[in-house]
Amino acid sequence: MNIRNVCRVAVLAAALGFSAAQAASIVTSTGATINASTLGANDTIDAFIVTYRNGTTERSSGKAVEQNVGVAVARAKLDAASLKATPSKAVNVQWKRKLGIGADVVRTSRKLSRSEALALMQQIAADPAVAHVEPDVRMHIVKDIPLSAIKASAVGTSTPNDPYFSYQWHMRPGTGTVETIGRDTTGYANYGGSNASAVWPNYDGTGVVVAEIDTGVTQHPDLNLALANAGYDFITDAATSGRAADGRVPGGWDTGDWTTAAMNCQLVENSSWHGTHVFGTIAAITNNGVGVTGAAPGSQVLPLRALGHCGGATSDIADAITWASGGSVPNMPANPNPAQVISMSLGGPGVCEATDAFGTAIAGAIARGVTVVVAAGNDSDNTAKYSPSSCPGVITVSSVGITGKRAFYSNYGSLVSLAGPGGGIYANDDPNQGTKPDAGFVWSTLNTGTTTPVDPTYGGMAGTSQATPHVSGVVALMISAVKAAGLPALTPLQIQEALISSARAFPVNEGVAFGSGIVDANAAVQAALNASMTALPVTLTSGTPVSASGSAGTSLIYSITVPANATNLTIRTLGGTGDVSLYAKANVPVAANGSNADYSSVKPNTNNETIMQTTPTAGTWYVRVNGVKTFANVQLTASYVAH
Repeated sequence: MNIRNVCRVAVLAAALGFSAAQAASIVTSTGATINASTLGANDTIDAFIVTYRNGTTERSSGKAVEQNVGVAVARAKLDAASLKATPSKAVNVQWKRKLGIGADVVRTSRKLSRSEALALMQQIAADPAVAHVEPDVRMHIVKDIPLSAIKASAVGTSTPNDPYFSYQWHMRPGTGTVETIGRDTTGYANYGGSNASAVWPNYDGTGVVVAEIDTGVTQHPDLNLALANAGYDFITDAATSGRAADGRVPGGWDTGDWTTAAMNCQLVENSSWHGTHVFGTIAAITNNGVGVTGAAPGSQVLPLRALGHCGGATSDIADAITWASGGSVPNMPANPNPAQVISMSLGGPGVCEATDAFGTAIAGAIARGVTVVVAAGNDSDNTAKYSPSSCPGVITVSSVGITGKRAFYSNYGSLVSLAGPGGGIYANDDPNQGTKPDAGFVWSTLNTGTTTPVDPTYGGMAGTSQATPHVSGVVALMISAVKAAGLPALTPLQIQEALISSARAFPVNEGVAFGSGIVDANAAVQAALNASMTALPVTLTSGTPVSASGSAGTSLIYSITVPANATNLTIRTLGGTGDVSLYAKANVPVAANGSNADYSSVKPNTNNETIMQTTPTAGTWYVRVNGVKTFANVQLTASYVAH
């Protein structure tokens, strides 16, 4: 096995590489929505995703879509008649394809500036037949920081015989044990490990399919590639895929994502082999006497290539989500290996909303029972400004290093569900210390090629895209444990609840919202097997009280859907006996102990608790009523004013 040096330009993994717009969707007079938040001030765009209403002619006719958008081009003054002075700028429209979510992709004959794109989208949305329109922007891998490769020196055991398992602090317990990793001469207290190794004697993810939407995978003897040919290359654009012609092809293989100056990408880079590294973190073969181990080594990874040269289109990724979860995508065969988990270490700028292509595709996957895990991003910014990490229903993962501190690059915010080990890069996870020890990275499978694949190898990367596959693997362990126990399958929401409530507390106060804690595989599996930790929320109706009772330590979960533009959200407990505390959080479940709540009311020795928000965030609000003492007949009411 070749062991190589994978040093590349040490640019911090700016996951998304540019600032994100924060504007929410515009609602037109016809009721259509336009989400242009993914489009930067200096971006140009030549493709759009248009969703027509059910029952319209355009919903079932690509030709009608093309004609409809052509009329919008004229209204936007981008047609030949309007641009007689500069005929080369005249815009024509071509219908490209129908997506699995029912939306259509159209392409303009040239790239439009942001102002031109906004004008066109406004005119498209002016048609009462249109429900939603957005630019079909490029997403990118959450680029990790690479380090030099490992220097050479079976499920059923927590200490497998894989020789480079010694490097994988991220698979071991985060109990504070001092570990000296690889070539390091200094040891670090491991508080950031996933504790996956504690689960392997009992569960390994067998029977679970994890779909990895990324750059694909390369040949590697330490990976179970049984589903590689069953995967798919979803990239439709030839320049992005590197193939001679447009169109998708079977097989989830990574043929390289290198970039050149002529490609006009953001950076000129060698191939990342990002998907191969992520694949190994999820499910590298364990106890086989070679290489490394994955978090759920018995699971099978279904690799889907949606990112190539210069990234990948939103529309292609949305179709990959639909297909991976067992949904139907036009002109594609049915997926014979539908996933129970989707792992995405990718993203771009913009606020994800339920009506977007990502929001719709993810909602479809969740409705099919599939858990969707997404990287928070590496911009040291609020993940609410990025997509798909801000999409409703996803499990958004931030990153810690070996000491359990927040990795300085990691995105944060109230939408983060929990953290995973992604590597802190510097000594003591402190960017003020210039050394980059082996303990600063996550170690997994790679390839030696600079453009096309050459030889398999191993190496270190750091980023939220490495924290994410740890959590995806832990979800596979949870699913396999529930199945082995003969219990009913958990919903994606129940899995998220169990992950959040079982997460290990951060060893230090992060100072920002950063998730409920650090993923702990063993605790997560036990939570998945515990009915009280996976109870579905009781749905609240605005203004209608429900009665709550329980013993000291009881934690009851509720939810209420708050519509857009609602005001004066009030959540209140009143009456009864005993003592309770009240917690609430928007769009992410509240941990059983309330530790990740956005808002709380914890007055001592009383049941009279109140949380009020004048301008609440739209979406699902989760509420916890926790018993400080035994309580009975406490009335819980949530109400808002709709507009």
